[in-house]
Amino acid sequence: MGDGGTPSGSGADALAAWEDLSERERALGFRDRQPILLSPLGRVDARMTEIFRRGRFAVKALGTQESYVTDLRLFFTFLWQRGLNWDQATAEDLEDWEDWRLRGAGNPSLIGGSKWGRELAAMRLFYDLAVERQYMQVSPVRTRSVVTRDGAIAEVAELAPKDVRASNVKWLTPRAYRLWRDVGLGGLLPSGLEDESWRGRNDGRDTAFADLVYSTGLRRRESGTLLTAELPPLGDRRYYAGNVAKAVAKRAGRFFYASHGALQGVETYRITTRAQAVRRAQHRGLYEQVEGRRIVEEVSRRGLVRWTETSGQGGRAHLDTLTDRQRLLLFVRGEDGLEPAMVWLAESGLPMRYRGWSKVFERASDRCQAHDLGVWATPHMLRHSMALRVLLALNRALDRRLGLDPAQRRNYEDIYGNVWVMVKDLLGHASEETTREVYLEPLRGLQLESLLNDEDNPSNEELLADLAARTGLIVDAA
Repeated sequence: MGDGGTPSGSGADALAAWEDLSERERALGFRDRQPILLSPLGRVDARMTEIFRRGRFAVKALGTQESYVTDLRLFFTFLWQRGLNWDQATAEDLEDWEDWRLRGAGNPSLIGGSKWGRELAAMRLFYDLAVERQYMQVSPVRTRSVVTRDGAIAEVAELAPKDVRASNVKWLTPRAYRLWRDVGLGGLLPSGLEDESWRGRNDGRDTAFADLVYSTGLRRRESGTLLTAELPPLGDRRYYAGNVAKAVAKRAGRFFYASHGALQGVETYRITTRAQAVRRAQHRGLYEQVEGRRIVEEVSRRGLVRWTETSGQGGRAHLDTLTDRQRLLLFVRGEDGLEPAMVWLAESGLPMRYRGWSKVFERASDRCQAHDLGVWATPHMLRHSMALRVLLALNRALDRRLGLDPAQRRNYEDIYGNVWVMVKDLLGHASEETTREVYLEPLRGLQLESLLNDEDNPSNEELLADLAARTGLIVDAA
């Protein structure tokens, strides 16, 4: 590490010098999927690696670690172009970086408050740890003391964004979602007729994925790494419960609830588009070429997965502990040979990486824009939209069950508190405040009683359309 330990030579000799890499990494205490950054000179800073290896950085969710390191790499590159190493950053450098990211003239990729908030959180954590380990005297992230709602004193970054809620948080009404899905993903014309120029071959997969996210509120990684063994079996219920594995969730595993229609769409995809992709890959012998593949022999009722590796060696782990990368290597034996254990496949028949869904959604939104439709979506927008729909539906369901009228409802604040908690749990939030303040912002400042039930009130879909018109925060179809 540092200036030493770099093998020399080329070709086979150079590769041979790295044969003991795994052993050397274990001896140095490297953990699985630990981030490592190289300087433009191709060197590794041992201090930076130590920050990534342990403590408060290492306990972050893997997806958060990957995002943070990407954000840090950008800032460190900015410093390098100024002739500075990461440990020479000052508060003034950070101010210049904030100005460039949010407002820089000529910057083709300006970001909003939410994105800057995440980047600032990454830098604050990294530099706090650097100061704690005495790699630096002072952090470039300046903070100030504020009094919280409960009277406590907290430190917040001076450069914290002021427009987090308004920047990228959006919702869709049901009719706006259907229009975006049918035109953007399904290839229909805005009129609902078939588009003869449509050449999409994965519309069944894409619409099934979108419907599942819109129904469950799962995060992109949670829904994008599902195994077929984790799908609830179809029956005659309206909703079905499934489990989010701890290893792919942001914080902890939890239940999710999928509608019958959403699961039916996934099943239709499995027996059509997915089955065709599997057959093509089997015909090409593609699955036998996957290095490190694991053939699943059994998934027990308790979620214990038992597999056989290509070497013949067996292994086992609980579904809860399987990371997104480990899931890519899982295969099952079908009637005609091997097939991936993951639900979502690329056109090649290989498992689809969950990050690829963002590009699918971008292309769908571009298609809607080309048709002059004012609708767009991201996976996270569907998650926000699910939260808003479910809150309205749960309130209506409780009122019907308890037989409350609007006047009586004001006396049951504790009951409506429970509704917020239920939505929080469905989303997997650690804090109810996040659910209230960010995901359900369109309801802020509005009297919930004026929106909810009794038989003369409009439907949930009409209520959401009304909210879209009144708040300007929700995307609706014209």
